[in-house]
Amino acid sequence: MERRELLSGSVMAGMGTALGFQRSGGAQTPDNEAVSSAIVDLKETIDRGLLVSPELTRIREQQRVFLRANQKFPDYIEIGIGVWESICDWHVRHLLPIQVTRTPDGRYSMVVMLTNLVLRPEQSETFVGFGFDLR
Repeated sequence: MERRELLSGSVMAGMGTALGFQRSGGAQTPDNEAVSSAIVDLKETIDRGLLVSPELTRIREQQRVFLRANQKFPDYIEIGIGVWESICDWHVRHLLPIQVTRTPDGRYSMVVMLTNLVLRPEQSETFVGFGFDLR
């Protein structure tokens, strides 16, 4: 028996067990379509978990611009309600706590990656402002 046959046989047996196939008397091999669809489902689940929302990508871009100019992350970035909700959904999807506070002027603020995102509901839903400091 070659090494390749041995490894592929154990991988298939492991996948069969994961898919719920059980041995009864003789060796039962799983359906190739079931195995391949289970692999595709697993890959899609992993890919969904690693996705970064487009809104978070835009926030990161503003942080990078500010970081290059000031050698630190911005204290604040203003965002619209659509971006705010997307960031809240991102926290829920990744099981992260959402830290929402109020600024002295009464606006909602959420900490994301060392920057406070300030909700500006009067702006467009997809608004992502420039980073700025307290000074």
